Formats: sequence, C-alpha cells, structure tokens
Amino acid sequence: MLSKMGREAIIAMLGPGDFFGEGCLAGQPVRMGSATATTDSTILLVDKDQMARLLHQQHALSDRFIAHMLARTIRIKEDLIDHLFNSSQKRLARTVLLLARFGKQDTPVRTVPKITQETLAEMVGTTRSRVNFFMQKFQRLGFIDYTDGLKVNNALLTVVLHE
Repeated sequence: MLSKMGREAIIAMLGPGDFFGEGCLAGQPVRMGSATATTDSTILLVDKDQMARLLHQQHALSDRFIAHMLARTIRIKEDLIDHLFNSSQKRLARTVLLLARFGKQDTPVRTVPKITQETLAEMVGTTRSRVNFFMQKFQRLGFIDYTDGLKVNNALLTVVLHE
C-alpha cells in the first residue's frame, strides 16, 4: 500500500490459492493496494458480478472464500499485535517463518522466494541495516542459510517462542 504521504507498506505476502482484490465485493469504491508477483504466477481474474454469483451458487467456493477471509482477519490481528509488542528481531523471525509457510496446512518450504532485505525491512517495520544484522545473526546461529537464496531451519521458531 502507498499512503497519501508517500509511505509504502507491505500488507501481506500471498501464496498459492489465496484471494486478493476482494474489497470490491464489500463495496470498497477505490482499490486500497496493489499486488506484485515475486515469482512466476498464474492469476485467475474473476469479474465482481461473476464472483458474487459464484459465491451464492457454489457452496464449496463460498466456504473456501469465507475461511480465507477469516484466516486473513486473524493474520492481520496477529500482525498488529506482533508490531505493537515484539522486538524487531522477533518480528523478522516471524516474518521469515511466515514466508516459508510454517504453520500452514501444506508442507512448509525451506527456501523462501527471492526477497530483498529492504522488502523485509518494510514488512517488519525497521531499517534494512537492522534486518541485515539479524539475518547475519540468524545465519551464525544456524537458523537460516542465506548464501544461495534464503533457506529456513525450523529452529528459527525458537526466536519467536523464547525471546
């Protein structure tokens, strides 16, 4: 998202099967953000009227969409709590784990899609230099391997759980 003051914030990193642009279904008159693919992607564009019709007619789609929206609401609350109460080190560890899809129903990926430290800093709400410091620390402790892409060891959970 981009604020009126020109400040940019990354609200979410979406994965396979996720929805975006659903604000129009609730009558949102202006698009609040934009989506940028960081890897090769296939996007299914569904017209607003067609989506509304499908949600009424296809109960499986409706159930999946509602589950997605509830999960996103929970995630946004967790992100807000994380930002308000946790250190930047803990927020970075949580962000990296989320990018690696830890805690999702599918199997977590060990390699995170290419992402810059600047982008991580925007997501965490800190500076790129702090992200660099913590990423080097995480690598030194064996929580991540940052030499050829970003590979995540589930031991990084200890930073989130025991700081």
